[in-house]
Amino acid sequence: MATSLIRSRAMITRTLSATEWEEIADGALIQEDGIITATGTYDDLHRRHPTLAVVGTGREVMLPGFVNGHHHVGLTPLQLGSPDMPLELWFVTRMVARTLNVYLDTLYSAFEMIGSGITTVQHLHGWSPGRLPEVEARSAELIRAYEDIGMRVSYCLALRDQNRLVYGADQELVASLPPALRGPMQRWFDRFQLSLEDNLDLFRNLHRSHGARRRVKVQLAPANLHWCSDRALTAMAGLSREYDAPMHMHLVETAYQKEYARRRGGGTAVEYLDRFGLLGPNLTIGHGTWLTARDIDRLAETGSCVCHNCSSNFRLRSGVAPLNRLEAAGINTAIGLDEAGINDDRDMLQEMRLVLRAHRVPGMDPAAVPQMAQVLRMATIGGARTTAWRDSLGTLEVGKGCDLSLVDWDGIAYPYLDPLTPLLDAVIQRAKSSAVRTVACDGEVIYQDGRFTRVDRDGALKQLHDELSHALSDDEVERRKLSKALLPHVQRFYADYIDPARHEPFYRPSSRV
Repeated sequence: MATSLIRSRAMITRTLSATEWEEIADGALIQEDGIITATGTYDDLHRRHPTLAVVGTGREVMLPGFVNGHHHVGLTPLQLGSPDMPLELWFVTRMVARTLNVYLDTLYSAFEMIGSGITTVQHLHGWSPGRLPEVEARSAELIRAYEDIGMRVSYCLALRDQNRLVYGADQELVASLPPALRGPMQRWFDRFQLSLEDNLDLFRNLHRSHGARRRVKVQLAPANLHWCSDRALTAMAGLSREYDAPMHMHLVETAYQKEYARRRGGGTAVEYLDRFGLLGPNLTIGHGTWLTARDIDRLAETGSCVCHNCSSNFRLRSGVAPLNRLEAAGINTAIGLDEAGINDDRDMLQEMRLVLRAHRVPGMDPAAVPQMAQVLRMATIGGARTTAWRDSLGTLEVGKGCDLSLVDWDGIAYPYLDPLTPLLDAVIQRAKSSAVRTVACDGEVIYQDGRFTRVDRDGALKQLHDELSHALSDDEVERRKLSKALLPHVQRFYADYIDPARHEPFYRPSSRV
C-alpha cells in the first residue's frame, strides 16, 4: 500500500460557500493507497509520521484537483483547420478534421489538462465512425491513454441517432443539395454506422469492462435534443436508472437550439426532457446558454446540474450563459473547457478567471456576481458531482480521493503581493499553469516539475506530429471539398430559422434568461 505525506505552504481544503473556504497554513495531508487519511499541519503530521516519504517543498499552495466537466478532443479544431464560427456553421467546418490516432490525440490534451492542475476529465466522445467493434476499440484506446498518463476519466460516447448535421432530417438535407453534393454528403453520413441499440450495447460493454477500475468511470451522453429521437431519450432515461449512471447532455447551447425545441415540442428543451424523466441529479446540462427562468426553476427543483463552458460560448458566438441566475437558484454548476479554452488550450486556471470576469454585471451588490470560492467550487466539487465519483472527490478531506495540485507561491506572489490579499483571491486571479509544480491523482504523483511521470511527452508529441505529416487520404480530401461546398447551403438552411419576434436579442447578459 503506497503511503505519503504531502505538504504545502498553505492548503485550501474545500469551499464552504460562494465567499468562504477552509485553509490551513503549513497544511499537509497523509494519503494511503489514494485515500486521504489525515489532514493538519506539516509539523504535526511529520512529527507523528517521521518516516513517511514527503511530497512538496513547503513553498507551494495545495489545491484540490480540478475537474474539467466537459471535454471532447485532443488537437483543437483550430489546429485541425476549423476556425471559430457560429456553432451551426462550425459543425460543417469540423468535417475537415484529419483521421487521428485517438490514443496520441487524447494524450495531447491530457498533457495540457494535467499541467494546469486538472486530475479528472469528463470526456464526451463524439463523431466516431464505423460499426460497433471499431467504435468500441477506439473507445478503449481513448480510455487507455488516460489510464497510461494516470488521470481520472469519466467516459461517454455521445449518442446521435438523427439530424446529424443540421436541425433537420439527414435524408431531407441530402435531397435538398445539388446532385454533385448528394453522393459525398451521403457517404459522410454513412461513415457513422452505430444504431441506437449499438450505442446502448457500447455503454453496457464499457461499463462491464471498466467498472472495477479506480480511475475510469463510464457514463451516458444523449448528445443533444436535436440529435436524439424520442426512442433514444426513453432508452437513455432507462439505462441511467438501471445503472445509476450520470448523463451529460448538450442543451440550448444556441438560440437556434432553443427554436428547435419550440418547433419539436411546443415549449422549451428542458420541458421536453422532463416528459421522459431525464431531469434529476444524474443529469448535467452542458452549456444551457438559452435556458429560461422557468427552466432554471425546474432544474433547481429536480436537482439537475449545469456545466458552464464559458470559452466555447464566446468563441462560437453562442451567447452568455445565465450563470448568476443558476447560482442564485442553488443549482450545482461545473466548469468545462469543451474543445479548447480562450487561449486554444486546456488551462483550468485561465478558465476560472474567465468565468469570474465574464459575469460581472453592472451594480454594487457583491452577491450578484461570481465570487472566488464559487469559481473554485465549480472547478472542484461542482465538477465532481457531475461524474460517477460524485462527492468522493473535490475536497481535501479525510476519506476523499487524494487528487491535488501544488502551485508555486513565488509564481503567484513574486515580486510582491500585499499580505492583506486573501490566499484564494491570489490563486484564482494570479496563478498560471507555469507555476503548477506537482499534480497527484489517486495519491500518485503524475506530474512533477514539468515532467510527466508515466508517459514520455516529447516522444508522444513527436509521434503524433510524424503521423500527421503524410499526405491527406482520399477520404480526407473529399471531406474537405464537401465542407467548403456545403457551407452556403447550411447558411441558407438557418437564414430564416429564427423569427426575431419570438426571441430577445442574443446578447443581454444582465437580464436575459
